[in-house]
Amino acid sequence: MYKIWRHRLSLILLAVLLAGCSSVDIERYAGSTPTLDIGEYFEGRTRAWGMVQDYSGEVQRRFTVVIDGTLEGDTLTLDERFTYQDGETDRRVWTFERQDDTTWLGRANDVEGPVEARQVGHAFTMRYRLPVEVSGREITFTLDDWMYLQPDGRLINRTAMSKFGVTLAEITIVFDRSP
Repeated sequence: MYKIWRHRLSLILLAVLLAGCSSVDIERYAGSTPTLDIGEYFEGRTRAWGMVQDYSGEVQRRFTVVIDGTLEGDTLTLDERFTYQDGETDRRVWTFERQDDTTWLGRANDVEGPVEARQVGHAFTMRYRLPVEVSGREITFTLDDWMYLQPDGRLINRTAMSKFGVTLAEITIVFDRSP
């Protein structure tokens, strides 16, 4: 019996490690349209609606976000104000510096270190570490963030939150620039 469980555990760990190593290369989206430039997209006011789902897919939180974006030269500042369904609020301020046509260097008040972000075709991606309070203690997650511009101008954001390479939660956000 012990050998069977050890074998199963080994297969599960191998699957988790392989899943953690695989990721889509953003260059796959080269030439796709509509073309996303986050500086252009987020300049001005943007509204968004989102949810956080746990590892089983159960919705844990829902929220809205109002983002005020300012583009000055090659610097994009995003002032994000979150309101959760339970009334809790939060704020994150991102500053992105354009490095070239496809690369931005970002920083936020609650994110660890600088973040390299890439935009190619209709897609944008960045990977960063974010400390989050969970049940009274702080846990630092790795967030793998992907945004996809849709033909109608909406932007869909999918984010995997992981720890030790295992996805523990997913965030889905839909952005709309409509007044």
